[in-house]
Amino acid sequence: MIKKYAEFILQHRGITIILAVLWVAGMGFGARYLTFTNDYRVFFGDDNPQLTAFENLQDTYARNDNVLFLLVPQDGEVFTRETLDAVAWLTESAWETPYSTRVESLTNYQHTSAEGDDLVVADLAYRPETLSDEDLARIRDIALGEPVLINRLISPRAHVTGVNVTIELPGANPIAENPEVVTFVRELRDEFRQTYPGIDVRLTGIIMMNQAFPEATQYDMSTLFPLMLLLFVVVLYFWVKELSGTLTTFMIVVFSIAGAMGMAGWFGMALTPPSFSAIMIIPTLAIADSVHVLMNYLLMMQKGETREEAMVDSIRINFQPVFLTSVTTAIGFMSMNFSDAPPFRDLGNIVAMGVMIAFVLSVTFLPALVMLLPGKQRVGESASSRAMQRFAEFVISRRRQLLIGMGLASLALISFVPQNELNDDFVKYFSEKIEFRRDADFASQNLSGLYLVDYSLESGQDGGISDPEFQQNIEDFANWYREQPEVVHVNVISDTFKRLNKSMHGDDPSWYRLPDLRELAAQYLLLYEMSLPYGLDLNNQINIDKSATRMTVMLRNMTTKTVLALEQRAQRWLRDNAPPSMQNDGASPTIMFSNIGERNIRSMLLGTTVALILISIILVFALRSIKIGLLSLIPNLIPAALAFGVWGIAVGQVGLALSVVTGMTLGIVVDDTVHFLSKYLRARREKGLDAADAVRYAFSTVGLALLVTSIVLVAGFTVLIFSAFTLNSNMATMTAVTIVFALVADFLLLPPLLMAVDGSRVQAPANGREQAIVLESKEQTNV
Repeated sequence: MIKKYAEFILQHRGITIILAVLWVAGMGFGARYLTFTNDYRVFFGDDNPQLTAFENLQDTYARNDNVLFLLVPQDGEVFTRETLDAVAWLTESAWETPYSTRVESLTNYQHTSAEGDDLVVADLAYRPETLSDEDLARIRDIALGEPVLINRLISPRAHVTGVNVTIELPGANPIAENPEVVTFVRELRDEFRQTYPGIDVRLTGIIMMNQAFPEATQYDMSTLFPLMLLLFVVVLYFWVKELSGTLTTFMIVVFSIAGAMGMAGWFGMALTPPSFSAIMIIPTLAIADSVHVLMNYLLMMQKGETREEAMVDSIRINFQPVFLTSVTTAIGFMSMNFSDAPPFRDLGNIVAMGVMIAFVLSVTFLPALVMLLPGKQRVGESASSRAMQRFAEFVISRRRQLLIGMGLASLALISFVPQNELNDDFVKYFSEKIEFRRDADFASQNLSGLYLVDYSLESGQDGGISDPEFQQNIEDFANWYREQPEVVHVNVISDTFKRLNKSMHGDDPSWYRLPDLRELAAQYLLLYEMSLPYGLDLNNQINIDKSATRMTVMLRNMTTKTVLALEQRAQRWLRDNAPPSMQNDGASPTIMFSNIGERNIRSMLLGTTVALILISIILVFALRSIKIGLLSLIPNLIPAALAFGVWGIAVGQVGLALSVVTGMTLGIVVDDTVHFLSKYLRARREKGLDAADAVRYAFSTVGLALLVTSIVLVAGFTVLIFSAFTLNSNMATMTAVTIVFALVADFLLLPPLLMAVDGSRVQAPANGREQAIVLESKEQTNV
């Protein structure tokens, strides 16, 4: 049946090519609907509890998405007339930032002081160019002693200051709004540098992090993708040594990408850096099908068949294993639908579509176009084929040593898997090639970083934030946090109440404490709010009915494990020391990213299990042997375990990216096993060969193709290791290592296992076993 199908394709090669091109064009047309999201929230599903808590907090208080300008004077001193004048200019200019709702800096910080019985609220540094040396010294003392400012807008050494712009994107056009803000602030930065050349400027904040996602993808697309395609062409031509096959395979790669990305557009997927990496993963996998068809096509010509006969035989021999490997690869990637991070679900679905498109093209478009293009008849055994024969003899003669040695080596490496710990660092999702990463690291080392935790602390009654007992509770909580080594700054409303109490008592330092009476505290707060200018009110700290307040804890850049441990200590403190109304979980992007890795591993464990069961059932039925089907699980599961063992030795930290690797690579590593077993079983059932000779047959007919496809896969994922998006880089590293171990397992472990478990003899066909061996020994690939 497959032979008739192949003959039909070759007889109607012209119409086959036209229909294939039209099919791909129809799918690719959907690419016009593709969008690219630049919101970090895309990593979290709608049902993610940490995202829900964060959205609720932002609905209660003002949103705190921001851009932070870091100003670094070359003379190392912020409190000079020149630097403060620059801060004032930038503060004023930053109000023009699109969608800005608040601008905070040293110069417009609303400092309170007493003049007789009056409360004066004014800019800390008004008209800096007119300040005297005494004024500068006074302002310096105030700023460095003010908890609201230190390690937030001014460094303790006074060598770096910040201008923080709060942004509230309307969400009407998410694709355009964030870039609009980034374009403005970068132009403002450039203008600042020209106006004040003695002060360096760096940009960080949530808005800049959002923009780093598409910029990392653009970097990969402009540098790595062309390199990958060039590498594939070189590797293919080196092994295939036929222009028609190389050109056709290259076209299949392009068509598979176009079809998969077009289908993503038809399904309304929004691209992210993880899902966009499909454009670099699909070529790596698409080539594998073509290689198997082409290598057997060349092998059959080597036996003396015509080009048409060789292609028909190649399709007949490879249709089932190529179909099986495509399906199992697609299942492996589709297991990523269990991921808790939507971008990885999209990645799995796009790659799965690309793999199946590549399969269809490899058994339709490829044979038709190869036959249409000129080609050469090749005869003679190559050095590579002879080397594969020698390797097969080595494996067969040392089967026992290899079985024991591979078993012990595998156990040794797998013993290091527990050395891995669930940990991550979301700022390091970007490599240092990206400007945001460099600026974020500088900010963390010199002022404050992106890591923070927000708490909405409830008093349980309207106006309750003025209650002395509630104030004391939040003050105690804030002071506990300030004692933690991971904390750089705590922004809490109790500091404002203490400052107001001091100011209303003639700026007497002894009154820098919480008011004793609720009514007095409420009056202070009302007087202060009425004195604040537009855009600098307290709605970012207090809810509408003044029953709750937001406390913000700013942290050093740290791993997710450290963040979660700190949050557990905080919750324990609240349970032991605070009333029930105050016992709310922390909410912030930091908390969200810290939990996503663990949630994703739990969900992907289920996904990988489902994929393993499905693949195992398919292999049992396809190979028509429960014993061989179950035996195939060993070389299919061991590679990922070995890779995690190596990772435990070399790195020891498993984050969001690696949580999907086992499911993703399961479908890939099955490919080699399926191809080897299909040829092995063909030799056993059709040729009547014993286990050792069947292994020889498998090595001679498919060994070189497995080596080539593995080289192509490793080469493709090695290029992706240099991605500017570290999640992609780590995922590619682990995948490449897994593929290497998969080849080792299929070459050094699977054959000894087969000879040990499946060693019974099979009756040879009528032509005789010896004749079968002689015939199959001629099936060597001409490379």
